[in-house]
Amino acid sequence: MSYLEYTVKSAPTGLRKILFLNYPLLLLLAAVCGVGFTMLYSVAGGSFSPWAEPQIKRFLVGFAVMVGIAMVPIWFWRSISGAAYLGTILLLVLVEVMGSVGMGAQRWIDLGFMRLQPSELMKITLVMALAAYYDWLPTEKTSRPLWVLLPVILVLFPTALVLRQPDLGTSLLLLIGGAMVMFMAGVHWAYFAAVGGMAAGLVFAVFQSRGSTWQLLKDYQYRRIDTFLDPSSDPLGAGYHITQSKIALGSGGWTGRGFMQGTQSRLNFLPEKHTDFIFTTLAEEFGFIGGVSLLALYGLIIVFGLVAAVANKDRFSSLLTYGIISTFFLFYAVNMSMVMGMAPVVGVPLPLVSYGGSAMLVLMLAFGLIQSASVHRPR
Repeated sequence: MSYLEYTVKSAPTGLRKILFLNYPLLLLLAAVCGVGFTMLYSVAGGSFSPWAEPQIKRFLVGFAVMVGIAMVPIWFWRSISGAAYLGTILLLVLVEVMGSVGMGAQRWIDLGFMRLQPSELMKITLVMALAAYYDWLPTEKTSRPLWVLLPVILVLFPTALVLRQPDLGTSLLLLIGGAMVMFMAGVHWAYFAAVGGMAAGLVFAVFQSRGSTWQLLKDYQYRRIDTFLDPSSDPLGAGYHITQSKIALGSGGWTGRGFMQGTQSRLNFLPEKHTDFIFTTLAEEFGFIGGVSLLALYGLIIVFGLVAAVANKDRFSSLLTYGIISTFFLFYAVNMSMVMGMAPVVGVPLPLVSYGGSAMLVLMLAFGLIQSASVHRPR
């Protein structure tokens, strides 16, 4: 027995849990958050106020929450998955009744000390509920129609509530994230092929409904689609965001203009430079190399997350980890595609980098669940 094995086996339970934390994942999360703090400092003109300082405080609170969640046995989180899902559904309903309005959307609940966005929390509680469901369901029933119907309802109900806010980006993340958990659980591919065909029909219906009495999307969402297809059609209106974003991305070159030297962000040409479009600020200041470096950090988080999922032989822990990692991947993939003009602008922030309290705390909570699954897996 090595000295490390002897130390781990003989240590108190609490200390053994600390030793079993996934430290590479912790360091990678801290590194990505550090990039976010740096960029928020830059877009504020070399000041920690008004964005970097509160974001650092949220990270410290979130990090403590993540470690605290990791210390709680994974069976506890499995046991409250249903309650967490129903509680978040209730919060989404409360948003409809008494939610705060910002930028034309009603998505937040004002708690006084912060504004909570329940749709962010739903991304995680939905994964928890689906993982608990498939952990309970015998494997041979996974693809039977009756047993496929319930998880479909679990996914579609919160998706519809979020779409009403309106928040097209988050509703798409819920829909795709839920589908990925179902696929990982072993649902037959034919169901997904059928849904793909229906989605193609829905896209056709969306375009056909424009300007009619049964229009399926809001006018501003159609403008986003138009902007995606042809940004130059309205460069000072609906196409302004993506036009300025592409200018910032292109002007960065290989190595960038230098820290705090980006003209698009410094001269306020780039809208939402501290939230949805913060990646373009990074690319302008640090160039292609800076953008790829951040992408590499994200990629390593995905790799260590997938390794943790494979190491977990418990079905709930494995599906929970797969689901959270999949959601995290969708988060940054959609944001980066959006700001580069490869996808419509749907208002999805860059995870752990963009300014935002709810997104930061919820993601740290999610990685706390991954840590709990890792800490408490049989060894």
